[in-house]
Amino acid sequence: MDHQPKFFENLSGTGKAIGVLTSGGDAQGMNAAVRAVVRMGIYVKAKVYFVYEGYQGMVDGGDNIVEVSWESVSSILQVGGTVIGSARCKSFRTREGRLQAAYNLVQRGITNLCVIGGDGSLTGANLFREEWSGLLEELAQKGKIDEEAVKKYAYLNIVGMVGSIDNDFCGTDMTIGTDSALHRIIEVVDAIMTTAQSHQRTFVLEVMGRHCGYLALVSALACGADWVFIPEYPPEEGWEDSMCVKLSENRARKKRLNIIIVAEGAIDCHNKPITSEKVKDLVVQRLGFDTRVTILGHVQRGGTPSAFDRILASRMGVEAVLALLEATPATPACVVSLSGNQAVRLPLMECVQMTQEVQKAMDEGRFVEAVRLRGRSFENNLNTYKLLSHKKPDAELPKTNFNVAVLNVGAPAAGMNAAVRAAVRVGITEGHKMFAVIDGFEGFARGKIKEISWGDVGGWTGQGGSILGTKRTLPAKYLEKIADQMRTNNINALMVIGGFEAYESCLQLHEARSRFEEFCVPICVLPATISNNVPGTDFSIGADTALNAIVETCDRIKQSASGTKRRVFIIETMGGYCGYLANMGALAAGADAAYIFEEQFDIRELQANVEHLTEKMKTSIQRGLVLRNENCNENYTTDFIYQLYSEEGKGVFDCRKNVLGHMQQGGAPSPFDRNFGTKIAAKAMQWISKKLKETYRKGKVFANTDDSVCLLGMRRRNLVFQPVAELKNETDFVHRIPKEQWWLKLRPLMKILAKYKTSYDVSDSGQLEHVAVRSPKEAETGAI
Repeated sequence: MDHQPKFFENLSGTGKAIGVLTSGGDAQGMNAAVRAVVRMGIYVKAKVYFVYEGYQGMVDGGDNIVEVSWESVSSILQVGGTVIGSARCKSFRTREGRLQAAYNLVQRGITNLCVIGGDGSLTGANLFREEWSGLLEELAQKGKIDEEAVKKYAYLNIVGMVGSIDNDFCGTDMTIGTDSALHRIIEVVDAIMTTAQSHQRTFVLEVMGRHCGYLALVSALACGADWVFIPEYPPEEGWEDSMCVKLSENRARKKRLNIIIVAEGAIDCHNKPITSEKVKDLVVQRLGFDTRVTILGHVQRGGTPSAFDRILASRMGVEAVLALLEATPATPACVVSLSGNQAVRLPLMECVQMTQEVQKAMDEGRFVEAVRLRGRSFENNLNTYKLLSHKKPDAELPKTNFNVAVLNVGAPAAGMNAAVRAAVRVGITEGHKMFAVIDGFEGFARGKIKEISWGDVGGWTGQGGSILGTKRTLPAKYLEKIADQMRTNNINALMVIGGFEAYESCLQLHEARSRFEEFCVPICVLPATISNNVPGTDFSIGADTALNAIVETCDRIKQSASGTKRRVFIIETMGGYCGYLANMGALAAGADAAYIFEEQFDIRELQANVEHLTEKMKTSIQRGLVLRNENCNENYTTDFIYQLYSEEGKGVFDCRKNVLGHMQQGGAPSPFDRNFGTKIAAKAMQWISKKLKETYRKGKVFANTDDSVCLLGMRRRNLVFQPVAELKNETDFVHRIPKEQWWLKLRPLMKILAKYKTSYDVSDSGQLEHVAVRSPKEAETGAI
C-alpha cells in the first residue's frame, strides 16, 4: 500500500459552520465525541455550535444553538451521558418543525451537522437533508430568508456517529457506549457471583437490549453464564427442560452458583416474550433452587465512559469533521464507524436499512438470517458462546488421541485465564486431551504438567493475573528437559499465551526443531501483555484492562489537580519501550503531552510543552496532565521532567509526580479482554486441531513447516495466523517492540485535542464504503 500520505492541512474549515447534537437515548462516550468534534472543528478554523437538547433545541432555536470555544468542552471527557442534553422530539417529525429548524440553522450559517445518536436520530437527519433545499425555498417564499441565503446555504451535509449502548446498528462493530455498558454489567455480575456462591443461589440478570441481544450475549460470554436469552436467537422448543437439566448438572458438578442472563427483548421461537420473572418461576418450580432476579436497568447507561469508548469516540469525532470538510453536494449522508480496528465511512441509509432488515427478519421468524445480518462480530460471539457453555456428554465427544498443552509465559496480564478456559473447553470439545503447564517453560522443564478438565476452568473468565502461574524464563536454556517432558507426556501441540517472551519462546522452539524432533508439532502463540508490544497484532490480551486502570487513576488525579488549581501532574506508565499505554492513556484521559520512546524528543520539546502549559494556566482550565512511558528516554527520567517543569513553571504552576507501577498489571479483566481472550483462544484451538489432522502421518504428528508455528493476532479488520519466522523481520528485538505500530497514527490526534499544531496523515480515512452483507460461507473467515 504505497500511497502518498494525505495530510488534512489542505482541508480548511474557514467559512464553514458545524452544528453538533446528541439525540435519542444517552450513552457513555457521547461527550468524548462532542469534545473531539468541537476541538477538531476549531482546529481547522471552522465555527462550531452546540445544539442543546437534540432536535428539540434545533426546532426551538434561541439559546439552544450556541457557538462554542475550545474551553467549552474542557473536563467533559470523563463524564457519562451527554452534557448538551438529549430529548425525544415530536415536532421535528413534522414538516413545520423541520422548517423552523432549517430557519434556525440558516440564521447562523450552519450547513454541516454532526449527529450523535441511534438509528432513529440518524434517519431523521437524513430526511432533513433530503428536504433541505425544499425547506429553504419555502422559507424564501414566506419571506423569512432572501434568495441570497437560499443560494449560499443550498446544501446541508450530515455525518452521523452511533451512540447507543445496545450496539444495535448494522455496519459498525462497536457503537459508542457499548463497552462502558458492558463494564457496568460485568461489575454487577462479579459482585453478584460472590454472594451467590455463599448461598448456592441462582441469579437471573436482566440487561438492556429491547431489539438487540449484544449486551446479553457478550456479558454471558464474559462471565461464563449458564444460559442466555436473546431476541435474535430464541431457544428451541422444550428449552425449559434443557435449561433445567443444564442447571442441575452444573450443581451436581459442585458448581455453587448459576447465572442466567436475559435481554429485555428476549423471545421464544413463537415470538412470545421470555421475562426474567418467568425464568425465575420456572427454576423455582422445577428445581426448587433459591433464585433471585436482578434488573440492571439504567445503571447500564450511567457511570464514566471506559477507555475504549473514549478513544473510539475521539477517533470518530475527528473522522466526522474530516468527512464534513470533504463532503460535496453529491456525497450521501454518512456514518463514521469502526470495523475491526479501522475507522470507516458508510452511507447512513444503507446502515439504517440493514438495521431495519434485522428487525424484519426477527418479526418474520427468520432468526438465522437475523444473526447473519447483525454482522460478523455478533455471529462470532454467538458461535463461541455455544461452543463454551454446554459440555456434550463424553459419549458424544470425538476421540482424537491428541494431547495439547497450554501454558502462560512472561508477565501476568488480565484475560489470560479467560483464554486458558476457552482453549481447554474448545480442545475437549474437539476431542483432545488437554494439559496445563504450571509456571511457564521453567515449570515445563521440571515436569509441572497435569491434565485439566472442563470443570477445572469454571469461573476463570473473571479472574485477573495468571492462575496457571507464569515466568519470564525462555526455553533456550531448558530445551533438552522440555523435549523430554514433551516426549514423556506425548504432547502433540502447544498453545503459548503471553507477551513478547511467549513470541520469542516460540521462535526458539521453531529454531530448535532441527535438533529436537519433539518440537515438530503445531504451536500457536496468543499475545497477552499489558504493554501491547507483540509484533503481528494490533491488540494484546490485558492491554485494555491496564489502559482502564491508567485512565481511572488519571481521572482522579485530574480531579485533585483542578481542585488545587495551577497544578501539573507527571504520571509514569509501564510498557517497557512500547509507548502504547502512555499514548492511548493520554488520548483517553485528555492529557497535555505523552513522552514515548518511539517518538524521540529533546530539551526544546520539553521547553515548548512547559510554555504550552504556562499559556493554558492563563485560561479557565488551570491544570495539566503529562504521561511518560517508563523507558522513553534514559536521561529524561520522570524525576528530571518533574524537576524541569517545577523550575520552569515557578510562579505559574506547581508540579506533582506519580508512578503508577504494578497496579497496571492487576485487577479483574475488562469485558474487552475477557471477550478478546476467549474468542482468540477458541479460534487458535480450532487452528491447532486442523494442523494436527494435516500433520498426522503414520501414527505420529510431524509438523516442521514455518506455518505450523504461528501467532494469532488482530490486524486492522481480521484475525490472522502469522508464522513467527516471518514476523522476525517486523521486530526490533533490542527494544522488544514491533518496527511499525498502528497506534502511532493516532498520536497527532492526542496533540490536536490538546491544542498543539501538528500534521495528521488522513490517507487511511476516507473513501465511502458500502455495507457488505456476507454470504453464510464468508461468515466463517477471520473476523473477530
